[in-house]
Amino acid sequence: MQTPSSAPAAERIVTKLDHARILRLARERDAEDLAEAVDAADLVAPQAVPADVVTMNTQLRAAADDGSERRITLCYPQDADAAAGRLSVLSPAGTALLGRRVGTLARWTAPEGRDAALRITAIAFQPEASGDYLA
Repeated sequence: MQTPSSAPAAERIVTKLDHARILRLARERDAEDLAEAVDAADLVAPQAVPADVVTMNTQLRAAADDGSERRITLCYPQDADAAAGRLSVLSPAGTALLGRRVGTLARWTAPEGRDAALRITAIAFQPEASGDYLA
């Protein structure tokens, strides 16, 4: 099983709109880990989400254990493109990053069974912080 970090709800914040959309997607795709992650999160109105939280369509920077940094946009599956750094929320890494704050170490088990992690170092763009509450 590809299990993202199982952190307490207080460590994951999801907007009510993202929650509704992602829960529907998780049910359609039989993605139990994602459904559990969003159900355990603290839910907030899009206007109330802190600017340092990874929401859908957030552009972020994250550091790997080896010191390399990645630029990632968390997106829905239809928009995923690994070459462009667009990571699906359905992926183990995407699920682990959703709702996490800058400074958090997001952990998951990769498809091949190894443990993986990224530390969120910055949010370059968050739709809600720029006034887009429907992204």
